Amino acid sequence: MTIPFEPTKSFCYRVARYDFLDKVAHEPEALTGLPFRLSPVTRRVIERDLTTEQLAIQIPAAIADRIDTVYGTIRYFVQLHARKLANSPFIWLGAGMFKLREESDIEQEMEEIELEATDEDDIEDAASQFDGWIYAFSFPILIQQNEAFPIKIGKTIRDVEARVAYQCKGSASFDNPVILGSWQVNRVSSVETAIHATLKSRGRWRENVPGTEWFNTTISEIETVVRFIQPQLNTR
Repeated sequence: MTIPFEPTKSFCYRVARYDFLDKVAHEPEALTGLPFRLSPVTRRVIERDLTTEQLAIQIPAAIADRIDTVYGTIRYFVQLHARKLANSPFIWLGAGMFKLREESDIEQEMEEIELEATDEDDIEDAASQFDGWIYAFSFPILIQQNEAFPIKIGKTIRDVEARVAYQCKGSASFDNPVILGSWQVNRVSSVETAIHATLKSRGRWRENVPGTEWFNTTISEIETVVRFIQPQLNTR
């Protein structure tokens, strides 16, 4: 168990997503690459890490106004993440059956997106259900020390530097952008939306400026919001 045990729905969500989902992906049934039934494999993995007493503790159910057990809640979230996460290691086949996602499956999905998209922005929008990068940039003349200043916050599934260069190409700017930070996240479009909504609620959004997604904020504030939304992430 990599996450300290807590008999809460939040704990069940986190441990299902960040611990058990990966462990199921490394079980023999999954590693064959053949379709398998997720439920019994999930049960074996959960029971290996948690005691019978822990699994029997009752908490509010994940999907209804009733009481469920820790075991039932974790099992529900493993199934949910296996089906819904953009970076799920599995492909859902229906009727409780899954197979391990292979690199060729991801490449095929990306190829289909690129065939349907017409330009760089279309590709980014169409593929935003995948993993990607949240990035923040500004211009040298705008950057301030120890106080908020205008920062553009966007997303990409590709190279951050190339995306920022594309966005600034042809714009009325007389200086090169400075990339202030980037954070690798799951389901990048949802994360970007949550960041924008949080900063807007704090009155940070700059409405009357050329372009969109500009906020009066700091890198420290952005990183705090990103880490709150997605605790496990990579930065650069």
